[in-house]
Amino acid sequence: RTTLAVWGSRVRIPLAPPRRLSDRLVGQPFSYRGPMDTSIGQLGVVTSAGAVSRVLLPGDAGQSRIDDTVTAALATQQIAEYFAGERRAFDVPLNLDGVTEFRAEVLRALMEVPYGETTTYGELARAVGRPKAVRAVGSACATNPLPILIPCHRVLRSDGALGGYRGGTEAKRFLLALESIDV
Repeated sequence: RTTLAVWGSRVRIPLAPPRRLSDRLVGQPFSYRGPMDTSIGQLGVVTSAGAVSRVLLPGDAGQSRIDDTVTAALATQQIAEYFAGERRAFDVPLNLDGVTEFRAEVLRALMEVPYGETTTYGELARAVGRPKAVRAVGSACATNPLPILIPCHRVLRSDGALGGYRGGTEAKRFLLALESIDV
């Protein structure tokens, strides 16, 4: 399939491989707000069930305006404030439906990493009580449906190196610099 049903209409959005969140949104009402110009490129916000369910980074599918909700508008405003250096935490409702329990646990632990600080994949694995699951933690970060809102850019390799980021290493470096973290 190459389309998602959006409140009774058909909108062409290329679907990702089955392991991605976008496939789990098939058949669910959702709303999209974007594109939003930022320092790392155009972002979008997808809402479902009254909460933000995905932040689209540059290169993600669906970079066209479909509809609008109060939650999407609030998330977009808060992300803009973050990029302007005016916001350090987000208070929009988040929807992790469709994320495995382990990945949701990792993402919840990741939300505890304060603005301007970093952690490592190993520290995050220990924080969720799975010290040997470092690669699984990395996978949870790589598939984070809510980057920026859930700050996977704050996770570094154990040797202090940058590590990966779905939005690209330059975007990760920029986000860390925005929070006055030099890597």
